[in-house]
Amino acid sequence: MPSQKASLACDVCGSRNYTVTLSKGRTERLGVKKFCPHCGKHTFHRETK
Repeated sequence: MPSQKASLACDVCGSRNYTVTLSKGRTERLGVKKFCPHCGKHTFHRETK
């Protein structure tokens, strides 16, 4: 099965900073605390389409 690509967007500023490869069959969106270069600090990033 091929994998899906998704981008992670910052909750604070909304910029899409990271791309991730996800396996198929996921039902919930990924959420990770990562560094945002635009905000200059670690913020929560959520999966976008």
